[in-house]
Amino acid sequence: MGSRIGRTIAALVSVFCLLITGVGWSLFNGLSSDLSSAGGLDVGDGGLDGAVDILLVGTDNRTDAQGNALSQEELATVRTGEEEGENTDTILLIRIPEDGSSATAISIPRDVYVETRDIGGSKINGVYSGYKQAYLDQAVADDPDGALTEQDQRDAVQAGRNGLINTIRDLTGVQADHYAEIGLLGFVLLTDAVGGVPVCLNEDVDEPLSGANFRAGVQTVSGSDALSFVRQRHDLPAGDLDRIVRQQAFMSQLVKKTLSAGTLADPSKLGALVDAARRSFVIDENWDFVDFAMKLQDISGGNVRFETIPVTSIDSFTEWGESIVTVDPEQVAEFVGGFASTEDVEEEEEQTPTGTPGVDPAAVTVSVVNTTVIDGLAARVSGSLSELGYGVGDLLTDPAAAYTSHVAAGSADDPAAFAVSDALGGLPVQVDPAVPPGAVRVVLAEDYSGPTGDASATESYSPETTTYAPLPPSIAQRPTFDAGGSDVPCVN
Repeated sequence: MGSRIGRTIAALVSVFCLLITGVGWSLFNGLSSDLSSAGGLDVGDGGLDGAVDILLVGTDNRTDAQGNALSQEELATVRTGEEEGENTDTILLIRIPEDGSSATAISIPRDVYVETRDIGGSKINGVYSGYKQAYLDQAVADDPDGALTEQDQRDAVQAGRNGLINTIRDLTGVQADHYAEIGLLGFVLLTDAVGGVPVCLNEDVDEPLSGANFRAGVQTVSGSDALSFVRQRHDLPAGDLDRIVRQQAFMSQLVKKTLSAGTLADPSKLGALVDAARRSFVIDENWDFVDFAMKLQDISGGNVRFETIPVTSIDSFTEWGESIVTVDPEQVAEFVGGFASTEDVEEEEEQTPTGTPGVDPAAVTVSVVNTTVIDGLAARVSGSLSELGYGVGDLLTDPAAAYTSHVAAGSADDPAAFAVSDALGGLPVQVDPAVPPGAVRVVLAEDYSGPTGDASATESYSPETTTYAPLPPSIAQRPTFDAGGSDVPCVN
């Protein structure tokens, strides 16, 4: 478990700093020819959407960018063991307006559930490995007597990268212009190169799975300790979303320190940053890295910001019981689109389904999950819905399985979900891909105030007022960070 948690977003921080600050751009003249590159990637639309978009992917590979295995000492430093990793738990979409005046790094949580073009539904952190494995499986099927060649392996990696690039495009509406992929070691190398990064915690932390053991308050972390700081997700209220907060707070301070006079005026630190990049990341072969860095050399820390895509739930499950984070792609695309330009954009009117489609309660099976301490609540709510003609599904008790009461459906426009919602007093509706067609799931949490039993409610269909379950403020109102100012933000 500890090694799996080690797959962390922090591995690509080194690239982020080098990409968006233009720091030491003259050094890139010597760096560009040494960077590993990848061809055949589905990137580049020329910034036609008003921004240059960079997809940064952090992998848990136990090799460097040139494919060399990490030494035993380096494996010990990154605290992940020797088990080879395939997932991409780190996904950042960086949007930079064409004038180069700002940069926004948008985090995509690793557990976001997506429907891919070719391999079905998946957590987004498994898309890369899923496409890679699908390619290898097909290669074996095409030539069952032949062993997989090195070219097969290279082509499979390319398939994994393109599968992820296209899935991100489908999710966000953004075509990546460039691609960068980073392994674990780069994070440690970069942090050490700048002499450590200041962080601040609200409370003491001792979480053995990640190795996070820190006191409350401001402190400077580096190396393995910095890796533990940003990879912790257990014992945090919102799990991976709180881990992203940790990581963004860390990255903002890292960018700030990289931009500081103490780093810019120190040739040895700049050289160490370039060395970290050389060993750490792969970029698409069409990227003119020097030209790009020169355009950004005057960017200020205050114009470097960190955001996270909006989510609709953090406690949903697939049909096989895997915990997932759900999102509304239209909502995500609107959010991401707002960072394409420095100009103010008027908020477009929200497009919602119209009409009041009829719902036959007898054709809808409703399961009810009671997450409260109230005995028999699921049975009472199910009985109320049964009186309205709905089919009775499973009655379950799962304490503390949800933050808020809601009705879950397999799609955002399922009229049956809204009919059940209104029958129960207007519960919010959220998307859960695990809910099959013809069924909905009612989840009852501590905020539930009781069914109405009003049969007329089944005639109401109001997606404009009950589209998604409201998340708790600690989750919905995620803090944002930039690389300006002098304060060190305190986080969980």
